[in-house]
Amino acid sequence: MSTEPRLPYLVDTAWLAGRLNDPDLVVLDCTTRIVPDMATVYRTEPCRGSFEAGHVPGAQFVDVQQDLSDNTHRWKFMLPQTADFAAAMERLGVSDTSHAVLYSTGDPWWATRVWWLLHVFGFERSSVLDGGFQAWQREGRSLETGPGRARPCGTLTARLQPALVAGREEVLAAIGDGTVCMLNARLPSQFEGKDGNNYGRAGRIPGSFNVPSASLMDPKTNRYRPEPELQERFAAAAPDGKRVIAYCGHGIAASASVFALAMLGHPNVALYDASLSEWAADETLPIAVGAQTGA
Repeated sequence: MSTEPRLPYLVDTAWLAGRLNDPDLVVLDCTTRIVPDMATVYRTEPCRGSFEAGHVPGAQFVDVQQDLSDNTHRWKFMLPQTADFAAAMERLGVSDTSHAVLYSTGDPWWATRVWWLLHVFGFERSSVLDGGFQAWQREGRSLETGPGRARPCGTLTARLQPALVAGREEVLAAIGDGTVCMLNARLPSQFEGKDGNNYGRAGRIPGSFNVPSASLMDPKTNRYRPEPELQERFAAAAPDGKRVIAYCGHGIAASASVFALAMLGHPNVALYDASLSEWAADETLPIAVGAQTGA
């Protein structure tokens, strides 16, 4: 058993500021933004321009779609091949001994998506910056501009952890299975099928509980809520002893829920990677709409 101290899931700005000169620290700006689009409902854009305008000193920018997704797949943001993921992380300077700290300048789930990807490929030496770049900037901490300082390539051992990934067949089998809880991370109106991108059909996977990822953060500070509040929000949706499968539209927002549950010590949480982008588009699969009346 390793005697190495457990790295924190969340680090604050003071913690990060005090370690910027640590050669094993790799800071990654993971920001992507969603842009409304008349033809496709929305499109996603990596925020490299805002990174170059100002970022945490020493940070690297990672394009989640281009660098860390399978771009041959029909759906966006799908899990890449193991070798491709390792190569991308190595180019960013990540090695087996690194401590990766992840942040976003917008929605926090872009950072947790990269945290989840790292864990899926067996790398646990990662943390999320609590409050993201917003907290760093609000406190007037130092900034760096430009494309990011070059780092030596890393050497990363990546091994897929399949239990952390749920696929279509497992999700279908979980409907009505009392040993599995399905967690929908979208907003309540989207969960009920009233609005938002419906990916082909409005609604949710039958039997899902709704715990919006946006509700896990304090809207004023962008920080995760205290652990007792998080426990309360997940009490019905993710009881101890059950496997949890979290999903959203493309497996991005739901990664924040997976992250929070891991932080709370839940031992068996997976992300349905294709989420509603796959499920809602397949008319052979069941879907539910309207207010939740129970499991």
